[in-house]
Amino acid sequence: MNKRKIVIAAALFAAGTGTAVHAETLKFAFQGALNALDPYSLNETFTLSSLGNTYEGLTRRGPDLAIEPALAESWEIVDPNRWRFHLRKGVKFHNGSDFTAEDVAFSVDRVRSEGSDLTTRVPADAKVEIVDDYTVDFVLTGPNPILHYEWDTFYIMDKEWTTENDAVKVTSASDTSANHAALNANGTGPFKIVSHEAGVKTVYEKYDGWWDEAKHNIDTVEFTPIGSDATRVAALLSGEMDMVYPIPVQDIKRINDNAGTKALTGPELRTIFLGMDQMRDELLYSDVKGKNPLKDARVRKAFYQAIDIEGIKKKVMRDLSNPSALMVSPLLFSKSADFERYPYDPEAAKALLAEAGYADGFSIGMDCPNDRYVNDEAICQAVAAMLARIGVKVNLNAQPKAKYFAKILASGGYDTSFYLLGWTPGSFDSWNVLDNLMNCRDESGKGSPFNNGGFCDEKIDQLTDEILVEIDPEKRDAMIAEAFRISHENAYYLPLHQQSLAWGVSDKLDLVQRADNQFQFRFVTKN
Repeated sequence: MNKRKIVIAAALFAAGTGTAVHAETLKFAFQGALNALDPYSLNETFTLSSLGNTYEGLTRRGPDLAIEPALAESWEIVDPNRWRFHLRKGVKFHNGSDFTAEDVAFSVDRVRSEGSDLTTRVPADAKVEIVDDYTVDFVLTGPNPILHYEWDTFYIMDKEWTTENDAVKVTSASDTSANHAALNANGTGPFKIVSHEAGVKTVYEKYDGWWDEAKHNIDTVEFTPIGSDATRVAALLSGEMDMVYPIPVQDIKRINDNAGTKALTGPELRTIFLGMDQMRDELLYSDVKGKNPLKDARVRKAFYQAIDIEGIKKKVMRDLSNPSALMVSPLLFSKSADFERYPYDPEAAKALLAEAGYADGFSIGMDCPNDRYVNDEAICQAVAAMLARIGVKVNLNAQPKAKYFAKILASGGYDTSFYLLGWTPGSFDSWNVLDNLMNCRDESGKGSPFNNGGFCDEKIDQLTDEILVEIDPEKRDAMIAEAFRISHENAYYLPLHQQSLAWGVSDKLDLVQRADNQFQFRFVTKN
């Protein structure tokens, strides 16, 4: 990771440094809902960000995204295959229980269990050994220099509370029978959740027993999901909300021109892309029967070359996006400049379809969220119109993110043929992209759990394993480039762009806008 680039891309506003002097309430809105409170239900930035104000990991990320100690005050590599974490003493969960090594070992087992959407946070073959109440060893089967890079969103749960409330089983994204942990929260973080009504409102209160010194001056936080862009912006302009996100790019000037509000924009590390079912012998949603056209690289490249990415940038994203040839932000990979997108060329796309035996085109179903990413449904509509020009009829199914994720992820049986998704590598490292999105998997998701299309390239798998243990940066980047080259040449994915951050904020607030799009209350002061 190039720390200098991350710093440049990250915080736009520094957090206030004074302690609280009087009660303040922060009211904010997001386009989508916070559904289950179980911290392992959904590996999605907004959910993890929201719960990260209540739960904590062994590590955390600062304003510049640098790794900081959290529930672990220090760690060391005892030998190449053994990491030792020294836990913070005196930490209390919100219900008053003591935080100990038992909670860490319990959380490791739970995060890797059935139903968890965060199984890759801890290697499947890693073992946890409790040395004493405040020391834990992670014993690995091979070196792993980035073991803890994603642990800021691997939140530690209270073993006693979870067990007593019969909530050991993780509530998956598609589970309609929520348990106690999905409806209630008990973390160690700076804010505790005191009420939660999914899709309506979630209320947080400052936790006075937090182990760290509070740098914010917020006593209460009220989150309200507002799906309508116009309503969300109106709530900010009227003063009903202190902060809303995302804001439509066309409203940035209006928000900046309004007395008392401002728009914060900046680069985000998330890559928006299209994925395709390349595993099934027949697509679930297509008029092509008896075979799967997306198994043919020529068809996938035809889709790629049919997409006018500059048109999407200008008309849909209003120039607040950076077209990408890779599945990772150029801020996170030194060799990004070596890759170029396939050119937009509808005639070449038609020729590829004809060569593959689909001169007359075909129909295909497409799944898309309508409240998760910036202009997500509008992007899908634009892609559908572009594919129509080469004879591919897209039947678009745009849904709120709760239904969308429940359908297309492992818990829903990967029920999709063609879909739009966004990915921010939690480790800010390319290995995360390979391990989560580009390795082979089985029908249950064992392997790369978010390789929804199910393609399998054994060379990429081999490179992923080698990259994980390589400590020479130049060799490591060369292997990453080779893996990305294989994916690019086979058009296993169709990368679109890195979207830009766009938040609407009251002039009364000072806060940190991190490049990972996480909104952390501990960095907020209200004047």
